[in-house]
Amino acid sequence: MPRAPFFRSASRGFIATLLPAIVAGCAAPALPTLPVAAPAQWRQAPGQTVAAPAPDLQSWWKALGDPQLDALVEQALAQNLTLAQARSRLRQARILAGRDNMAYRPSVSAGARTLQDVSATDTYFQASLDAVWELGLFGARESIQRAGQARLDTAAASTQAARVSLVAEVVRSYADLRAAQVQQDLLQHMADLDAQSLALFSVQRQQRLGAPEERAQAEIRIAQTRAQQSQPRQIAEHAAQGLAVLLGQATPDAAWRTASSWPPRSQPGLRDFRLQQVPTDLLRYRPEIRSAEADVLKSAAELGSATSELYPRITLGASLLYAHNITQNRRTNTDNVPALGPLIDIPLFDWGRRRAAVDAQKEALDASLLAYRQAVLEGVSETESALSALQLSGERRQQLQTARDLLARRVDDQATLARLGLASRLDGLGAERAALQASMEVAAAEAAHTQAFVALYKALGGAPIPADEADGLASRTAQAAP
Repeated sequence: MPRAPFFRSASRGFIATLLPAIVAGCAAPALPTLPVAAPAQWRQAPGQTVAAPAPDLQSWWKALGDPQLDALVEQALAQNLTLAQARSRLRQARILAGRDNMAYRPSVSAGARTLQDVSATDTYFQASLDAVWELGLFGARESIQRAGQARLDTAAASTQAARVSLVAEVVRSYADLRAAQVQQDLLQHMADLDAQSLALFSVQRQQRLGAPEERAQAEIRIAQTRAQQSQPRQIAEHAAQGLAVLLGQATPDAAWRTASSWPPRSQPGLRDFRLQQVPTDLLRYRPEIRSAEADVLKSAAELGSATSELYPRITLGASLLYAHNITQNRRTNTDNVPALGPLIDIPLFDWGRRRAAVDAQKEALDASLLAYRQAVLEGVSETESALSALQLSGERRQQLQTARDLLARRVDDQATLARLGLASRLDGLGAERAALQASMEVAAAEAAHTQAFVALYKALGGAPIPADEADGLASRTAQAAP
């Protein structure tokens, strides 16, 4: 008897030691640490200017400074049919995630039926009320929740990918449209200059002052200029039709097809540029990386479910059965049968199959981690290539602009000489035509530079993120921070 307090304290200590172990055993396997393969900083740094604007991933296209483009992007985000489908799938995933959370909650069912005995002499009316609560121990409940979250993250990544692609295609189509229209204006003005040249050569020919081949060369230039006009017209038509599809319209707006003008219409262009984002932003915003992260969570959930199958499955159940003999219709023929207790499913004869499933899921989890690392490496490589392309296209644009400015200065000099009577109008037309050709090359280089800018922010995963998705993204980022 004197040792009873010792046994009571020992038992309490044993329970206190065993209980945490049981609770820990009931938890799902810990989530793996995602490998970080992003560099500390970008290797390429094009156009670093301290006073330049830093485009944000959420609204990077506004750095092009075109209000009409801003309006088209907003319209596309609201009306695009592909994005609407992606949003619908995201809503479906949210509904199913709510259903998954109810898998391990108590459920109650009721039923009624008639039943005949074996001798076919009596018929019974039976009514039952059943309650079942599967506890979801050994990580089963948490694994189901992880699987639901993985499906939700995958749908969110797909929606963001559709949004990124939509914004990029709208900006690309608009840039192609404006560049083609600028080239149409320049070619039309060039055709007017060629017509003036032909008229002047005809006058010289009548006065027997010019060579016959000069007039023939002027006619050839006119034919070549008219042939060149079809290409930008075709590009503009294709870009306008593509914009209409992106905006969920059957036909392009009439405002997009304005008549040629002089001076030429403007086109969106990036002036000074400074990259604000750091490589870690790639891990948070790029849809491909977010999808790979969701695959890791899905594999971890499947591993947790497979691991929970190695342990007993415990279900609490209660039932009440009411039976009444409706053939004899006697009071003594009515009975109630209550039942209450646990149901335990213990894996015995198929434990090896379940163990093999766990080993296979471990391999699947390792493969998903490798796929995540591959997605990060591909994102970094694509961004670095886009940065390099943006830098090179900017340098080419700058050189072509310098050449254009020099030719424009030459045109001014020829105009001054013509006013002083030291040169003819025909001499100035050649300089103006060369300047127009240089302007066409600048317009093409400007469009190529804009396309490189689009490719960069598409590689970074730039696009607006709705408030609810942004909150969830910020929450996961805070949890992943050391």
